[in-house]
Amino acid sequence: MSAIFIYVTVPTDSLAQKIASAVVSERLAACANIIPGMKSLYRWEGKIEQRDEVVLILKTQAHLFPAVEARVKALHSDKTPCIVALPLTAGSADFMQWIQTETTP
Repeated sequence: MSAIFIYVTVPTDSLAQKIASAVVSERLAACANIIPGMKSLYRWEGKIEQRDEVVLILKTQAHLFPAVEARVKALHSDKTPCIVALPLTAGSADFMQWIQTETTP
């Protein structure tokens, strides 16, 4: 099994909760960590923007990335949300098995 973390940024805690609840309840992710208090500075449509954001870290299987991406996009308020996968190159066997068990219907 190939596991990944999916890093997502959202503008509000309530949206983070909504996305996290959806992907975990639908077994697309085993877990969602919600980390408030991030400040982002970025270029958007030719201008420098800054805003407070919330980070979501979703733990799932690599083959589920397309489904997670589609679900996050459907719920997200941004036109081009940050949704990126980071491979887990190692992990405790019990933890990796837990991810697989909780994301398999």
